[in-house]
Amino acid sequence: MARIEVRAEVTGKVWKILVPVGERVDAEDPVMVVESMKMEIPVSSEQGGEVVELMVSEGDAVEDGQVVAIIQT
Repeated sequence: MARIEVRAEVTGKVWKILVPVGERVDAEDPVMVVESMKMEIPVSSEQGGEVVELMVSEGDAVEDGQVVAIIQT
C-alpha cells in the first residue's frame, strides 16, 4: 500500500472539506476546496484510495504545495 500526499495547488484558505477520514476517493475526486482570491479551487487526489489523514481543518490558511491530506492506496 502506498501513501499519497495530496497538496494544495494555491495559497489560500480551506473553505470546505468534502471527504472525511476513512472515506474512499477515486482518482481526481476533490478532497477539499480552497478559497483563493474569491475563487473556489478544488484540491483533488491524483490516485484513488482511502483518506487516512487530514492535515488541515476548515478555515486554515494553506500555502501552495502544502500537504493537506494523505491517501492510502
